[in-house]
Amino acid sequence: MSAELVRVTIDEREVHVPKGTGLVETALVAGVEIPVFCYEPRLGEPVGACRMCLVEVDGMPKLQAGCTLTAQDGMVVKTARTSQQAAEGQNATLEFILVNHPLDCPVCDKGGECPLQDLTFRYGPGNTRMSFEKLTFEKPIPISPTISLDRERCILCYRCTRFSESVSEDGQLVAANRGAMSVITTFEDLPYSGAFTGNVTELCPVGALLPTQYRFEGRPWEIVDVPTVCGLCPVGCNIYATVREGKVKRILSRNHPEIDEGWICDKGRFAYTHLRAEDRLAQPLQRVRRHGLEQVSWEQALGEAERLLRDARGRVVTVLSGSETVEQAYALAKLLRVGLDSHQAMLPEEISGSLDAYRLPLSSIRDADVVVVLGDVPVVERAPVVDLWIKSARRNGARILDDANDPAVGEAERVVLVWCGPGGRGGATVAKLAEKLGLAGREGCGAFYLPETPNGRGVADAWAACCDEESEPSGAIGLLVVSGDEAARDENVRALAEQAEATIVISMFGGLAAGWADLVLPGTGYLEREGTFVNLEGRLQRLRRTVTPPCPDELEWIAELAARFGVDVAPYAAAVFAEVSERVYGGLAFGEVGERAPLRVYPEAQEHVARQALPEPRAAPRRKSQVRLVAYRPLFSGAAVERVAELQFQRPQPELELSADDARRRKIATGDLVTVGSNGSAITLPARVNRHLRAGIARVALEHANGLGGIVELAKAEEVASA
Repeated sequence: MSAELVRVTIDEREVHVPKGTGLVETALVAGVEIPVFCYEPRLGEPVGACRMCLVEVDGMPKLQAGCTLTAQDGMVVKTARTSQQAAEGQNATLEFILVNHPLDCPVCDKGGECPLQDLTFRYGPGNTRMSFEKLTFEKPIPISPTISLDRERCILCYRCTRFSESVSEDGQLVAANRGAMSVITTFEDLPYSGAFTGNVTELCPVGALLPTQYRFEGRPWEIVDVPTVCGLCPVGCNIYATVREGKVKRILSRNHPEIDEGWICDKGRFAYTHLRAEDRLAQPLQRVRRHGLEQVSWEQALGEAERLLRDARGRVVTVLSGSETVEQAYALAKLLRVGLDSHQAMLPEEISGSLDAYRLPLSSIRDADVVVVLGDVPVVERAPVVDLWIKSARRNGARILDDANDPAVGEAERVVLVWCGPGGRGGATVAKLAEKLGLAGREGCGAFYLPETPNGRGVADAWAACCDEESEPSGAIGLLVVSGDEAARDENVRALAEQAEATIVISMFGGLAAGWADLVLPGTGYLEREGTFVNLEGRLQRLRRTVTPPCPDELEWIAELAARFGVDVAPYAAAVFAEVSERVYGGLAFGEVGERAPLRVYPEAQEHVARQALPEPRAAPRRKSQVRLVAYRPLFSGAAVERVAELQFQRPQPELELSADDARRRKIATGDLVTVGSNGSAITLPARVNRHLRAGIARVALEHANGLGGIVELAKAEEVASA
């Protein structure tokens, strides 16, 4: 049913728009700008705080805040372009804003890309009538290690506090005091923490909230913003990388309304400095007897890699991290599976093509009537922006459930399933559940599996496209090939390396494999690559090289090494993608992936995706003293985060989460020391009661789990000690 169209006249230009359209958007349809500071549609209902949008409306005696008005039939509006009264109102508004605003544009990091500067030049007074001394505050205040606050520059638009209240829903940013002494501060002056704090630095229309990493690092005429995609989680948020003199200086959001709506998490925003880590590798490292790892030339390293591959005689196992591009995974697969007689790969996780029948854009979560969140890993830790979409759905009236058997699921028109559990085996599970609920083909209904790795689906596509049959290595592991930093830091992978006769590791950082690798080949980061990723929606997206890496791209040396085995691998991402696309992505050209990739369907991909049997139902705890311990990988963890000093305060505290039922049954309160253990291993941590956690489940960050997981005994630490 189409919306009723109404006629609105703005500055003598008549337009027809749906009734209820915001006046700011209606004006844009007419080709007229209504200037704003506080207005931002993504923050919810307008508040009319800054008064920059004053307009004259026929039939109303006073100027009105345009952002708070909606299109009504017959409305006649005059902006500052045609109304002297509106022009004087905007001039006075800017003069009032500038009364106490410091004139430090030459040293302000916002200078040159500041809305206040721009609108002052276009609408404000040419000089000042104020000769008194301006108010001053302590500056800058580090409200967190990643964000600095300059209160003298703040114009009290309340964008930041509204984001904290209505989008991230953390409630940490607040306005204190009244009148001219009003200031933005954090609740009880605690550090501003959370997954999305950095978004306020982009929302701020002046230089009041700035990222500490970018302070005094560049000016608008010295930088280039390169469009690419974040490669640190499976969401695939669209971003700009700000580059100056060959270095990434800042990460900004690049609004893709179906994926991220212009929000990015703090890991994606601030972790880019890991590219300049002290232990970043530029040259290969080779193990020399009694001397450990020593730096060698690329020619020597490729010669050693060739020798190790030949000596393995096909007994090669590859462990992939899921952070490789589609092209890198395919090139590596072609070298190892075509160039060698026998080979086995350990893909990062199970990916099910059956989920494609329930594919939707992430934005559909916001419009759902019911969202069922399954699994015991926090969504924000696995795919943070998905958590924002779920919160948006709740604000729109959707019911957020954790049980697909709830009667509300059967009664709702638009149902979305979100699976976020441990073990990386949920794709087939949630697809089976969606089939049971009859969601296929229903408008607004779908299902999402949140992978543990950024490009698990793309890696599975690429690996299977190279060869349909996976052969098993005979005998012991002759050579273990470890691809990616997260695989290199995995304890299970290190244990596997102890069983192998030799190990090759592809890693950005020398410290990850220094004690156990025989050959370490430098890797690149996602900001240094050309290629493609497939996100959790199944959306193929383009990565662009924003800076030149300190080492050759993986495709370059893989191509050279493959040639020694008579295998043809192109050293260019576009050429490799063309080969993959012919088999998986319907022949789509590399250049057509696009800056803002649409959600396409690739029927061929379903034939090449790794499938596994449905996991067996997990046994429930057998005794009242037992719980199931879920050890999850936190958002603020991993090789990149470990090398960014500003993000260390965001890393998870050593604590054990308990459900309210389990805590009440055991008389445990938040802060009490509890002990969990099994098979002779145990950990003791402070408890934190989480009323959203299911009974029978305990949760702990992987780095504090000490290898524990599954069914464990749980008790107060003092009871264990006394026993």
